Amino acid sequence: MDYQPPPFFKRGPAPLALLSLYVALSVSLLVIDARFHTLELLRQALSVFTHPLQQAAHAPLALVANAGDYFSSVSRLQGENADLRRAQVEGAPTLLRTQQLEIENERLRRLLDVRERQHAKGQVTQILRAARDPFSRRVVVDKGQQDRIVAGQPVVDDVGIVGQVTRVFPFVSEVTLITDKDQAVPVQIVRNGLRSVVFGLGNGQLELRFMPANADVQNGDLLVTSGLDGVFLPGFPVAKVVHIERDTSYSFARIYCVPVAGVENFGEVMVLEPRKVATLPPELTVEASGAPAAPEKGARVKKKRVLRD
Repeated sequence: MDYQPPPFFKRGPAPLALLSLYVALSVSLLVIDARFHTLELLRQALSVFTHPLQQAAHAPLALVANAGDYFSSVSRLQGENADLRRAQVEGAPTLLRTQQLEIENERLRRLLDVRERQHAKGQVTQILRAARDPFSRRVVVDKGQQDRIVAGQPVVDDVGIVGQVTRVFPFVSEVTLITDKDQAVPVQIVRNGLRSVVFGLGNGQLELRFMPANADVQNGDLLVTSGLDGVFLPGFPVAKVVHIERDTSYSFARIYCVPVAGVENFGEVMVLEPRKVATLPPELTVEASGAPAAPEKGARVKKKRVLRD
């Protein structure tokens, strides 16, 4: 009777034989797939199932890379922001000064345009400071006697009348603004030609006086110089009517105005040359005074001859 080992202990094929089989099978599949692409569908199906695993495997690396890029970007942006802030702070004074110079140049051009438009001669001056008297509206300009400035000259800006030179020193002059309580300017209303005098109130406003209570004056009326005082050229804007109080119990209306020119907020003004007052011929002067005209020398001689005859 033969003895046989149990099936559990039966030995399979040799490992070398299995290895040879698997190698041959792999080479065959590679050759077949390279020639006929028979495993393309299988490869796509496997890629679908393995894609989540690949993403999960690459996630930590991508997270680390993104975190590094984020922090480096934040650091770079912070550095650029600091550089820009530093450049802005360093360039702010230059920028402000450039803007200020542009504004001053534009204002000077407008002043020169006023001189050409009004056919007036004058000198551009710089406002130095306000006068020491707190109860007056006066400023000091940087031109005086050495620049042939004289008291009484009108002062304008690019919009209208500013004031009048009242005191002159060797190197500076004092200008009384039209808003000063002691300043008066003869004006007329552009709309209807009514003439009157506007006085400063000392508080930045003016008052148009000596107008009847029923005078044709309206809010918004523009007042210009009439030129009757022989100081200001006619036609320069002075003020605009902003408020009217009419009371029939009073003979005159209370008419309040605001200056058109930048009386309280300017840096450059123009001092116009004094107006040339026209002189009357001697005979017209004598007729105006009512005194008899002096006889000519020839007339006296002729009169003597008549008396002798």
